[in-house]
Amino acid sequence: MATEIRNAKRAWSVLIVSTLSFTVCFMVWMMFGVIGIPIKKMLDLNSTQFGLLMATPVLTGSLIRVPLGIWTDRFGGRIVMATLMAITVPAIWMMGYATAYWHFLTIGLFVGLAGGSFSVGTPYVARWFPKNRQGTAMGIYGAGNSGSAVNKFIAPVLLVAFGWTMVPQVYAAIMLGTLILFWLFSYSDPSHLVPHTLTFSDQLKALKDPKVVKYCQYYSIVFGGYVALALWMVQYYVGEFGLDIRVAALLAACFSLPGGVLRAFGGVLSDKYGAHSVTWWVLWVSWICLFLLSYPQTDFSIATVNGLKTFHIGLNVYLFTALMFILGIAFAFGKASVFKYISDDYSHNIGTISGIVGLAGGLGGFVLPILFGALMDLTGIRSSAFMLMYGVVWVSLIWMYRTEVRGSEVMGKNDRSLPAHT
Repeated sequence: MATEIRNAKRAWSVLIVSTLSFTVCFMVWMMFGVIGIPIKKMLDLNSTQFGLLMATPVLTGSLIRVPLGIWTDRFGGRIVMATLMAITVPAIWMMGYATAYWHFLTIGLFVGLAGGSFSVGTPYVARWFPKNRQGTAMGIYGAGNSGSAVNKFIAPVLLVAFGWTMVPQVYAAIMLGTLILFWLFSYSDPSHLVPHTLTFSDQLKALKDPKVVKYCQYYSIVFGGYVALALWMVQYYVGEFGLDIRVAALLAACFSLPGGVLRAFGGVLSDKYGAHSVTWWVLWVSWICLFLLSYPQTDFSIATVNGLKTFHIGLNVYLFTALMFILGIAFAFGKASVFKYISDDYSHNIGTISGIVGLAGGLGGFVLPILFGALMDLTGIRSSAFMLMYGVVWVSLIWMYRTEVRGSEVMGKNDRSLPAHT
Protein backbone atom coordinates (compact mmCIF):
# COMPACT_ATOMS: atom_id res chain seq x y z
CA MET A 1 0.00 0.00 0.00
CA ALA A 2 2.78 2.40 0.95
CA THR A 3 4.56 1.62 -2.32
CA GLU A 4 1.43 2.37 -4.33
CA ILE A 5 0.97 5.72 -2.58
CA ARG A 6 4.61 6.61 -3.14
CA ASN A 7 4.42 5.69 -6.83
CA ALA A 8 1.22 7.71 -7.24
CA LYS A 9 2.87 10.76 -5.68
CA ARG A 10 5.87 10.35 -7.92
CA ALA A 11 3.67 9.95 -10.97
CA TRP A 12 1.89 13.24 -10.31
CA SER A 13 5.14 15.00 -9.45
CA VAL A 14 6.63 13.81 -12.74
CA LEU A 15 3.53 14.91 -14.64
CA ILE A 16 3.41 18.39 -13.09
CA VAL A 17 7.10 19.22 -13.46
CA SER A 18 7.25 17.71 -16.96
CA THR A 19 4.25 19.78 -18.05
CA LEU A 20 5.90 22.92 -16.69
CA SER A 21 9.10 22.08 -18.57
CA PHE A 22 7.24 21.42 -21.80
CA THR A 23 5.36 24.72 -21.45
CA VAL A 24 8.63 26.64 -21.17
CA CYS A 25 10.18 24.68 -24.05
CA PHE A 26 7.17 25.44 -26.24
CA MET A 27 7.28 29.11 -25.25
CA VAL A 28 10.90 29.28 -26.42
CA TRP A 29 10.11 27.29 -29.58
CA MET A 30 7.44 29.86 -30.56
CA MET A 31 9.62 32.88 -29.77
CA PHE A 32 9.87 34.07 -33.40
CA GLY A 33 6.09 34.37 -33.56
CA VAL A 34 6.47 37.72 -31.74
CA ILE A 35 10.08 38.89 -32.01
CA GLY A 36 10.09 37.94 -35.70
CA ILE A 37 7.96 41.01 -36.46
CA PRO A 38 10.58 43.64 -35.49
CA ILE A 39 13.31 41.40 -36.95
CA LYS A 40 11.42 41.33 -40.27
CA LYS A 41 11.30 45.12 -40.27
CA MET A 42 14.96 45.42 -39.25
CA LEU A 43 16.18 43.07 -41.99
CA ASP A 44 13.54 44.13 -44.59
CA LEU A 45 12.38 40.55 -45.22
CA ASN A 46 9.64 39.51 -47.64
CA SER A 47 6.86 37.16 -46.53
CA THR A 48 8.64 34.00 -47.72
CA GLN A 49 11.85 34.92 -45.88
CA PHE A 50 9.79 35.76 -42.81
CA GLY A 51 8.07 32.38 -43.02
CA LEU A 52 11.45 30.61 -43.20
CA LEU A 53 12.72 32.63 -40.22
CA MET A 54 9.79 31.55 -38.05
CA ALA A 55 9.89 27.95 -39.29
CA THR A 56 13.62 27.32 -38.77
CA PRO A 57 13.39 26.38 -35.06
CA VAL A 58 10.48 24.09 -35.92
CA LEU A 59 12.70 22.13 -38.33
CA THR A 60 15.24 20.95 -35.78
CA GLY A 61 12.54 20.49 -33.14
CA SER A 62 10.87 18.12 -35.59
CA LEU A 63 13.88 16.20 -36.92
CA ILE A 64 15.18 15.48 -33.42
CA ARG A 65 11.90 13.94 -32.28
CA VAL A 66 12.48 10.41 -33.55
CA PRO A 67 15.92 9.97 -31.94
CA LEU A 68 14.68 11.64 -28.77
CA GLY A 69 11.75 9.21 -28.58
CA ILE A 70 14.12 6.28 -29.04
CA TRP A 71 16.57 7.62 -26.45
CA THR A 72 13.70 8.10 -24.00
CA ASP A 73 12.77 4.43 -24.42
CA ARG A 74 16.41 3.49 -23.91
CA PHE A 75 17.68 5.83 -21.18
CA GLY A 76 14.59 7.29 -19.50
CA GLY A 77 12.82 10.61 -19.84
CA ARG A 78 14.44 12.34 -16.87
CA ILE A 79 18.00 12.36 -18.15
CA VAL A 80 17.02 13.02 -21.77
CA MET A 81 14.74 15.96 -20.93
CA ALA A 82 17.27 17.56 -18.59
CA THR A 83 20.07 17.25 -21.15
CA LEU A 84 17.89 18.71 -23.90
CA MET A 85 16.93 21.75 -21.82
CA ALA A 86 20.53 22.37 -20.77
CA ILE A 87 21.75 22.39 -24.39
CA THR A 88 19.23 25.05 -25.43
CA VAL A 89 20.10 27.65 -22.77
CA PRO A 90 23.27 29.07 -24.45
CA ALA A 91 21.59 29.18 -27.87
CA ILE A 92 18.58 31.10 -26.50
CA TRP A 93 20.89 33.64 -24.88
CA MET A 94 22.92 34.13 -28.07
CA MET A 95 19.79 34.97 -30.06
CA GLY A 96 19.83 38.46 -28.51
CA TYR A 97 23.18 39.20 -30.16
CA ALA A 98 22.29 38.12 -33.72
CA THR A 99 22.37 40.87 -36.37
CA ALA A 100 22.24 39.18 -39.81
CA TYR A 101 19.59 36.95 -41.36
CA TRP A 102 21.88 33.91 -41.42
CA HIS A 103 22.68 34.49 -37.72
CA PHE A 104 19.01 34.10 -36.84
CA LEU A 105 18.60 31.03 -39.04
CA THR A 106 21.68 29.31 -37.58
CA ILE A 107 20.95 30.05 -33.94
CA GLY A 108 17.29 29.24 -34.55
CA LEU A 109 18.28 25.70 -35.49
CA PHE A 110 19.78 25.18 -32.02
CA VAL A 111 16.97 26.97 -30.17
CA GLY A 112 14.57 24.68 -32.03
CA LEU A 113 15.87 21.66 -30.12
CA ALA A 114 13.48 22.71 -27.35
CA GLY A 115 10.60 21.64 -29.57
CA GLY A 116 11.76 18.03 -29.38
CA SER A 117 10.79 17.91 -25.71
CA PHE A 118 7.33 16.59 -26.62
CA SER A 119 8.71 13.24 -27.76
CA VAL A 120 10.56 12.93 -24.46
CA GLY A 121 7.77 13.87 -22.07
CA THR A 122 4.95 11.94 -23.75
CA PRO A 123 6.31 8.42 -23.14
CA TYR A 124 7.97 9.55 -19.91
CA VAL A 125 4.71 10.61 -18.22
CA ALA A 126 2.53 7.94 -19.89
CA ARG A 127 4.48 5.07 -18.35
CA TRP A 128 3.86 6.39 -14.84
CA PHE A 129 0.09 5.86 -15.25
CA PRO A 130 -2.18 2.84 -15.94
CA LYS A 131 -3.39 2.41 -19.52
CA ASN A 132 -6.93 3.63 -18.83
CA ARG A 133 -5.51 6.97 -17.63
CA GLN A 134 -2.71 7.43 -20.13
CA GLY A 135 -4.86 9.52 -22.47
CA THR A 136 -5.60 11.93 -19.64
CA ALA A 137 -1.96 12.04 -18.51
CA MET A 138 -0.68 12.69 -22.02
CA GLY A 139 -3.41 15.28 -22.49
CA ILE A 140 -2.33 17.15 -19.36
CA TYR A 141 1.29 17.02 -20.46
CA GLY A 142 0.35 18.13 -23.95
CA ALA A 143 -1.33 21.20 -22.44
CA GLY A 144 2.21 22.53 -22.36
CA ASN A 145 1.41 23.63 -25.91
CA SER A 146 -0.07 26.65 -24.12
CA GLY A 147 3.53 27.88 -23.94
CA SER A 148 2.68 29.40 -27.30
CA ALA A 149 0.10 31.60 -25.57
CA VAL A 150 2.48 32.34 -22.68
CA ASN A 151 4.95 33.62 -25.28
CA LYS A 152 2.27 35.99 -26.60
CA PHE A 153 1.67 37.37 -23.10
CA ILE A 154 5.32 37.83 -22.08
CA ALA A 155 7.24 38.64 -25.27
CA PRO A 156 5.22 41.71 -26.40
CA VAL A 157 5.59 43.32 -22.94
CA LEU A 158 9.36 42.78 -22.94
CA LEU A 159 9.61 43.87 -26.57
CA VAL A 160 7.81 47.19 -26.06
CA ALA A 161 9.53 47.96 -22.74
CA PHE A 162 13.11 46.94 -23.49
CA GLY A 163 13.39 45.97 -27.18
CA TRP A 164 13.27 42.54 -28.77
CA THR A 165 16.79 41.57 -27.64
CA MET A 166 15.58 41.34 -24.05
CA VAL A 167 13.17 38.52 -24.88
CA PRO A 168 15.75 35.75 -25.56
CA GLN A 169 17.80 36.81 -22.54
CA VAL A 170 14.82 36.52 -20.19
CA TYR A 171 13.78 33.25 -21.83
CA ALA A 172 17.26 31.78 -21.29
CA ALA A 173 17.00 32.56 -17.57
CA ILE A 174 13.51 31.02 -17.38
CA MET A 175 14.73 27.87 -19.13
CA LEU A 176 17.64 27.50 -16.70
CA GLY A 177 15.36 27.90 -13.67
CA THR A 178 12.91 25.36 -15.08
CA LEU A 179 15.73 22.88 -15.68
CA ILE A 180 16.67 23.06 -11.99
CA LEU A 181 13.06 22.52 -10.87
CA PHE A 182 12.66 19.59 -13.25
CA TRP A 183 15.74 17.84 -11.94
CA LEU A 184 14.70 18.31 -8.30
CA PHE A 185 11.13 17.02 -8.65
CA SER A 186 11.31 14.33 -11.35
CA TYR A 187 12.11 10.63 -10.92
CA SER A 188 13.40 7.64 -12.85
CA ASP A 189 11.98 4.11 -12.93
CA PRO A 190 14.18 1.42 -14.55
CA SER A 191 11.09 -0.71 -15.30
CA HIS A 192 9.95 1.93 -17.82
CA LEU A 193 12.93 1.39 -20.09
CA VAL A 194 12.71 -0.63 -23.30
CA PRO A 195 14.97 -3.75 -23.10
CA HIS A 196 18.44 -3.10 -24.49
CA THR A 197 18.18 -6.11 -26.78
CA LEU A 198 16.13 -3.93 -29.16
CA THR A 199 18.12 -2.08 -31.80
CA PHE A 200 17.40 1.26 -33.43
CA SER A 201 16.50 -0.52 -36.66
CA ASP A 202 14.04 -2.80 -34.80
CA GLN A 203 12.27 0.21 -33.33
CA LEU A 204 12.18 2.11 -36.62
CA LYS A 205 10.43 -0.76 -38.42
CA ALA A 206 7.22 0.89 -37.28
CA LEU A 207 7.67 3.32 -40.19
CA LYS A 208 6.41 0.53 -42.48
CA ASP A 209 3.09 0.39 -40.64
CA PRO A 210 0.35 2.16 -42.69
CA LYS A 211 -1.49 3.09 -39.49
CA VAL A 212 1.54 5.07 -38.35
CA VAL A 213 1.56 6.94 -41.68
CA LYS A 214 -2.12 7.79 -41.22
CA TYR A 215 -1.58 9.08 -37.70
CA CYS A 216 1.27 11.20 -39.06
CA GLN A 217 -1.17 12.78 -41.51
CA TYR A 218 -3.68 13.56 -38.77
CA TYR A 219 -1.01 15.05 -36.55
CA SER A 220 0.44 17.20 -39.31
CA ILE A 221 -2.90 19.05 -39.20
CA VAL A 222 -3.80 19.27 -35.53
CA PHE A 223 -0.24 19.92 -34.33
CA GLY A 224 1.57 21.14 -37.44
CA GLY A 225 -1.32 23.45 -38.28
CA TYR A 226 -1.44 24.65 -34.67
CA VAL A 227 2.27 25.48 -34.63
CA ALA A 228 2.15 27.19 -38.03
CA LEU A 229 -0.88 29.34 -37.19
CA ALA A 230 0.46 30.16 -33.71
CA LEU A 231 3.59 31.54 -35.39
CA TRP A 232 1.65 33.31 -38.15
CA MET A 233 -1.26 34.91 -36.29
CA VAL A 234 0.40 37.91 -34.61
CA GLN A 235 1.67 39.35 -37.88
CA TYR A 236 -1.66 38.37 -39.53
CA TYR A 237 -3.59 40.52 -37.05
CA VAL A 238 -1.12 43.38 -37.49
CA GLY A 239 -1.32 43.26 -41.29
CA GLU A 240 -5.00 42.36 -41.80
CA PHE A 241 -6.60 44.50 -39.09
CA GLY A 242 -3.90 47.14 -38.41
CA LEU A 243 -3.57 46.31 -34.71
CA ASP A 244 -0.79 47.17 -32.29
CA ILE A 245 1.56 44.23 -31.65
CA ARG A 246 0.43 43.91 -28.02
CA VAL A 247 -3.27 43.78 -28.93
CA ALA A 248 -2.48 41.45 -31.85
CA ALA A 249 -0.60 39.08 -29.53
CA LEU A 250 -3.46 39.00 -27.01
CA LEU A 251 -6.01 38.20 -29.71
CA ALA A 252 -3.70 35.58 -31.22
CA ALA A 253 -3.57 33.97 -27.77
CA CYS A 254 -7.33 33.29 -28.14
CA PHE A 255 -6.22 30.57 -30.56
CA SER A 256 -3.01 29.48 -28.85
CA LEU A 257 -4.31 29.22 -25.29
CA PRO A 258 -7.28 26.86 -25.81
CA GLY A 259 -5.18 25.03 -28.40
CA GLY A 260 -2.82 24.12 -25.57
CA VAL A 261 -4.72 24.07 -22.27
CA LEU A 262 -7.74 22.11 -23.52
CA ARG A 263 -5.56 19.28 -24.77
CA ALA A 264 -5.97 17.75 -21.31
CA PHE A 265 -9.76 17.74 -21.75
CA GLY A 266 -9.24 16.17 -25.17
CA GLY A 267 -7.36 13.38 -23.43
CA VAL A 268 -10.31 12.76 -21.10
CA LEU A 269 -12.74 12.66 -24.06
CA SER A 270 -10.43 10.28 -25.93
CA ASP A 271 -10.33 7.93 -22.95
CA LYS A 272 -14.15 8.01 -22.73
CA TYR A 273 -15.26 7.94 -26.38
CA GLY A 274 -12.19 6.58 -28.17
CA ALA A 275 -9.57 8.18 -30.36
CA HIS A 276 -11.48 7.58 -33.60
CA SER A 277 -14.68 9.37 -32.60
CA VAL A 278 -12.94 12.44 -31.22
CA THR A 279 -10.60 12.75 -34.22
CA TRP A 280 -13.47 12.41 -36.72
CA TRP A 281 -15.41 15.29 -35.20
CA VAL A 282 -12.26 17.38 -34.77
CA LEU A 283 -11.58 17.19 -38.50
CA TRP A 284 -15.13 18.20 -39.41
CA VAL A 285 -15.14 21.22 -37.07
CA SER A 286 -11.73 22.25 -38.42
CA TRP A 287 -12.98 21.91 -42.00
CA ILE A 288 -15.93 24.24 -41.35
CA CYS A 289 -13.84 26.87 -39.52
CA LEU A 290 -11.13 26.87 -42.20
CA PHE A 291 -13.74 27.22 -44.96
CA LEU A 292 -15.04 30.42 -43.35
CA LEU A 293 -11.57 31.73 -42.54
CA SER A 294 -10.44 31.17 -46.13
CA TYR A 295 -12.80 33.77 -47.61
CA PRO A 296 -10.78 36.94 -48.36
CA GLN A 297 -11.93 40.50 -47.81
CA THR A 298 -14.05 41.05 -50.94
CA ASP A 299 -15.83 44.01 -52.55
CA PHE A 300 -18.16 43.26 -55.45
CA SER A 301 -20.67 45.21 -57.49
CA ILE A 302 -24.08 44.08 -58.77
CA ALA A 303 -25.94 45.75 -61.62
CA THR A 304 -29.49 46.53 -60.43
CA VAL A 305 -32.38 48.45 -62.00
CA ASN A 306 -31.25 51.40 -59.88
CA GLY A 307 -27.62 51.16 -60.96
CA LEU A 308 -24.54 49.50 -59.49
CA LYS A 309 -24.62 48.46 -55.86
CA THR A 310 -21.38 47.54 -54.09
CA PHE A 311 -21.22 45.03 -51.28
CA HIS A 312 -18.43 43.98 -48.92
CA ILE A 313 -17.93 40.45 -47.61
CA GLY A 314 -15.24 39.58 -45.11
CA LEU A 315 -14.67 38.65 -41.49
CA ASN A 316 -14.24 41.44 -38.99
CA VAL A 317 -11.75 41.06 -36.16
CA TYR A 318 -14.41 39.73 -33.74
CA LEU A 319 -15.75 36.96 -36.00
CA PHE A 320 -12.22 36.08 -37.07
CA THR A 321 -11.09 35.71 -33.45
CA ALA A 322 -14.18 33.65 -32.56
CA LEU A 323 -13.49 31.21 -35.40
CA MET A 324 -9.82 30.97 -34.41
CA PHE A 325 -10.89 30.23 -30.83
CA ILE A 326 -13.10 27.35 -32.01
CA LEU A 327 -10.33 26.08 -34.28
CA GLY A 328 -7.90 26.15 -31.36
CA ILE A 329 -10.25 24.01 -29.28
CA ALA A 330 -10.64 21.51 -32.13
CA PHE A 331 -6.88 21.25 -32.61
CA ALA A 332 -6.41 20.75 -28.85
CA PHE A 333 -8.79 17.80 -28.80
CA GLY A 334 -7.22 16.40 -31.97
CA LYS A 335 -3.70 16.49 -30.59
CA ALA A 336 -4.81 14.43 -27.61
CA SER A 337 -6.89 11.97 -29.63
CA VAL A 338 -4.06 11.17 -32.05
CA PHE A 339 -1.82 10.20 -29.18
CA LYS A 340 -4.61 8.13 -27.68
CA TYR A 341 -4.47 6.12 -30.92
CA ILE A 342 -0.77 5.58 -30.24
CA SER A 343 -1.15 4.55 -26.59
CA ASP A 344 -3.90 2.09 -27.62
CA ASP A 345 -2.09 0.52 -30.57
CA TYR A 346 1.58 0.80 -29.55
CA SER A 347 1.71 0.70 -25.76
CA HIS A 348 4.95 -1.30 -25.92
CA ASN A 349 6.67 1.26 -28.16
CA ILE A 350 5.18 4.64 -27.28
CA GLY A 351 8.48 6.51 -27.37
CA THR A 352 9.43 5.53 -30.90
CA ILE A 353 5.95 5.90 -32.39
CA SER A 354 5.31 9.24 -30.67
CA GLY A 355 8.66 10.41 -32.02
CA ILE A 356 7.74 9.44 -35.57
CA VAL A 357 4.25 10.99 -35.40
CA GLY A 358 5.65 14.04 -33.63
CA LEU A 359 8.20 14.40 -36.42
CA ALA A 360 5.40 14.51 -38.98
CA GLY A 361 3.51 17.11 -36.97
CA GLY A 362 6.61 19.20 -36.50
CA LEU A 363 7.49 19.05 -40.18
CA GLY A 364 3.98 20.30 -40.89
CA GLY A 365 4.71 23.21 -38.58
CA PHE A 366 7.94 23.85 -40.49
CA VAL A 367 6.61 23.64 -44.03
CA LEU A 368 3.31 25.48 -43.54
CA PRO A 369 4.69 28.92 -42.46
CA ILE A 370 7.00 28.93 -45.49
CA LEU A 371 4.08 28.05 -47.76
CA PHE A 372 1.95 30.72 -46.05
CA GLY A 373 4.57 33.32 -46.89
CA ALA A 374 5.10 32.07 -50.44
CA LEU A 375 1.35 32.08 -51.13
CA MET A 376 1.01 35.61 -49.79
CA ASP A 377 3.92 36.82 -51.95
CA LEU A 378 2.39 35.04 -54.95
CA THR A 379 -1.30 35.98 -54.53
CA GLY A 380 -1.27 38.97 -52.22
CA ILE A 381 -4.14 37.33 -50.28
CA ARG A 382 -3.51 36.86 -46.56
CA SER A 383 -6.30 34.32 -46.14
CA SER A 384 -4.53 32.02 -48.64
CA ALA A 385 -2.93 30.46 -45.53
CA PHE A 386 -6.35 29.17 -44.48
CA MET A 387 -7.14 28.05 -48.02
CA LEU A 388 -4.08 25.80 -47.88
CA MET A 389 -5.06 24.40 -44.47
CA TYR A 390 -8.60 23.77 -45.73
CA GLY A 391 -7.23 21.56 -48.52
CA VAL A 392 -5.01 19.61 -46.13
CA VAL A 393 -7.96 18.86 -43.83
CA TRP A 394 -9.92 17.53 -46.83
CA VAL A 395 -7.18 14.95 -47.41
CA SER A 396 -7.44 13.63 -43.85
CA LEU A 397 -11.23 13.55 -43.88
CA ILE A 398 -11.26 11.45 -47.04
CA TRP A 399 -8.51 9.16 -45.71
CA MET A 400 -10.27 8.68 -42.38
CA TYR A 401 -13.59 7.95 -44.05
CA ARG A 402 -12.08 5.29 -46.30
CA THR A 403 -10.07 3.56 -43.57
CA GLU A 404 -12.11 3.96 -40.39
CA VAL A 405 -15.55 5.51 -40.71
CA ARG A 406 -17.28 3.14 -43.13
CA GLY A 407 -19.10 0.55 -41.03
CA SER A 408 -18.26 2.11 -37.67
CA GLU A 409 -20.46 3.76 -35.06
CA VAL A 410 -19.33 7.37 -34.96
CA MET A 411 -19.16 8.71 -31.39
CA GLY A 412 -19.87 5.20 -30.09
CA LYS A 413 -17.94 4.18 -27.00
CA ASN A 414 -16.89 0.90 -28.59
CA ASP A 415 -15.50 2.34 -31.83
CA ARG A 416 -11.93 1.27 -30.98
CA SER A 417 -13.01 -2.36 -31.00
CA LEU A 418 -13.92 -2.14 -34.67
CA PRO A 419 -11.28 -3.14 -37.16
CA ALA A 420 -9.60 -0.28 -39.00
CA HIS A 421 -9.06 -0.77 -42.71
CA THR A 422 -5.57 0.36 -43.49
